[in-house]
Amino acid sequence: MAKRIKTIGLEAKPPGKKCDSELCPWHGHIKVRGSVFTGEVKSIKPADTAIVRWNYYRKIAKYERYERRRTVVAAHKPKCIDLKVGDGVKIAECRPISKTKKFVVVEKIGE
Repeated sequence: MAKRIKTIGLEAKPPGKKCDSELCPWHGHIKVRGSVFTGEVKSIKPADTAIVRWNYYRKIAKYERYERRRTVVAAHKPKCIDLKVGDGVKIAECRPISKTKKFVVVEKIGE
């Protein structure tokens, strides 16, 4: 009998490994809701955290031009998702995990 994979409510591939973390959206009890972003991992030095950055354009109506901007957020990195600097990831909003972490990594993109 095949083991059922938990559904997190997003179009994302489940990780290949299993972990026992309570803060994992696939194997724990954390629920994802709200915004979903894709970005690039810039750092994984903090414990169980990935610093994720993505770029976007903002229009300045007065000058009829666009400016480049970027957003940097800290996201919780579950132990079942192996990341390194430069990987593309999909992150989803969740309840506040700490003072600065309000997102969790749900998928590694480009495997």
